[in-house]
Amino acid sequence: MTQPEQRRMLATSIPGPKSLKLQQQRSSELADGLGTTLPVFIEDAGGGILVDVDGNHIIDLASGIAVTSVGASDPEVVRRVAEQAARFTHTCFLVTEYEGFVDVAAALNRLTPGSHAKKTALFTTGAEAVENAVKIARTYTGRPAIVVLDHAYHGRTLLTMSMTAKNVPYKQGFGPFAPEVHRVPAAYPFRSSSAETCADEAMARLQEVVLTQVGAANVAAIVVEPIQGEGGFIVPPAGYLRRVQEFANEHGIVLVADEIQTGLGRTGAMFACEHDGVVPDLITTAKALGGGMPLSAVTGRAEIMDAVPAGGLGGTYAGNPVACAAALGALETIESQNLVQKAQQIEATVLGRLEKLVGPGSAVGDVRGRGAMLALEFVRPGTREPAPDIARDVVARCHAEGVLVLVCGTFGNVIRLLPPLVIGADLLDDAISVLEVAIEDASCAW
Repeated sequence: MTQPEQRRMLATSIPGPKSLKLQQQRSSELADGLGTTLPVFIEDAGGGILVDVDGNHIIDLASGIAVTSVGASDPEVVRRVAEQAARFTHTCFLVTEYEGFVDVAAALNRLTPGSHAKKTALFTTGAEAVENAVKIARTYTGRPAIVVLDHAYHGRTLLTMSMTAKNVPYKQGFGPFAPEVHRVPAAYPFRSSSAETCADEAMARLQEVVLTQVGAANVAAIVVEPIQGEGGFIVPPAGYLRRVQEFANEHGIVLVADEIQTGLGRTGAMFACEHDGVVPDLITTAKALGGGMPLSAVTGRAEIMDAVPAGGLGGTYAGNPVACAAALGALETIESQNLVQKAQQIEATVLGRLEKLVGPGSAVGDVRGRGAMLALEFVRPGTREPAPDIARDVVARCHAEGVLVLVCGTFGNVIRLLPPLVIGADLLDDAISVLEVAIEDASCAW
């Protein structure tokens, strides 16, 4: 098995004629509610490159939304998937068991923060993991309420959609929503009246809502993303998450770290909560866990995980054997190739270049992130007014030049960078150069 050549090449315009033809078929066969970022069809991928059906080599700064951290065709993932698929593809672990499920759980129990006794349950999607974390917390505490943050994204199911902050496109028209979900302000330095006091203000509001509006004795869990993902790659001030944990501990509330996007090396630590010295009671993983296959997990304190009686957790496809094989391959690659350190190197290489784009008259209002989870927030020059149109313009220019980037943020004005952790230095340099030119050109146009 060989990876595609690791350099950007444009054989046609993007999208090319073959992708456009397939797009017509897609439009007639698929529901309109399924959006797309870049309308190209991929036929090969690996390392930091996506090859479309027209032969264009596109630099991947998306990783399938932080999924293919080890690349889209990691040899160890491919080998293990092929071997497992040749043996059997499914039995349902709740019916007859297999070792891969137990091995993935053991790896997560070892890798997640804390030296306490842990247990794990496997599921299929990130939203399932979050929903099951809530089920576990409610059973353990006997309490109904869940507290989440502004700008949060936790999924698209009824409960996780209710926990998600952004209305369009995730919630519009889909109500009524699940009850007992309470939202408090996030510590968002760039959009705070004072970056120095935003943690204090957010913490004060959290305490007020929990203590006076909901009642601490009614709160089962506080669910936080250590770095908010879809909400705009918001990095909270140092110490904020520790204070949330201390408050949760004081009142017998389960702290759930949603590490579905941040986990398994993405931020330059195995888990993003480690940057703040936080040891969550429960932690959810997905995305990078499966190396491209659908797999998610809840890992946590054994006494909390064991609160749910037998039969209360699971699912037909939960911990599918092929997905477990992929996860074991991905975890081996993350550890053997020291991809946590590679994420740190990506930050060291890229963040300084991005920070130079901020300044008087620039449309880049803020640059932030950790490891290989970096972002630029676009504003009207000289203000903090969100500028989603400028962000979209920059994205379009990058796409036309063969660099895949994504938009996120509550206001749609943030470009996020999620390169595979295995991306080559030359490829990454080329991609950032394209981004820099796109930002300069778009800023002049506006």
